[in-house]
Amino acid sequence: MTKDLIDIIIDGIQEKKGREIVVADLTGITTAPTDAFVICTGGSPSQVDSIVDSIENFARTHLGERPSAIAGRANNTWVAMDFGSVMVHIFVPDERAFYDLEHLWEDAAITQIPDLD
Repeated sequence: MTKDLIDIIIDGIQEKKGREIVVADLTGITTAPTDAFVICTGGSPSQVDSIVDSIENFARTHLGERPSAIAGRANNTWVAMDFGSVMVHIFVPDERAFYDLEHLWEDAAITQIPDLD
C-alpha cells in the first residue's frame, strides 16, 4: 500500500507542477518516524497550497486515503502531511534549502523523480 500511496502522492504533486520530487525510503532506519518521506518544491506559497489540495484529492479519490494531520497551512512555506506510513513535505525553495530534509536522513535510500516539463 505504501508504494501505491507514494505513486498517487507523486501524481498529485505533478498535477500542480511541483518540482524536485524526492522519495526517501526510511524503512531500514529503526528510529525513523515513518516508512517514507516524499519531498517536493512549490514555487510560491500559493503553489504549495495547490499542491497540498491536489495530493489530498488524489489520495482520497484513488485510494480512499486521507492525511491524519496537515501542519503549516497558515503560511504555506513548509507544509507537512501525515499519511501514517508516508510523510509528505512541500516547501518553497528557501525553506527547502534551509531545512535540507533529504540530507538529515542521510542513511535513507533516496530516489529522485524527474520533473515534468
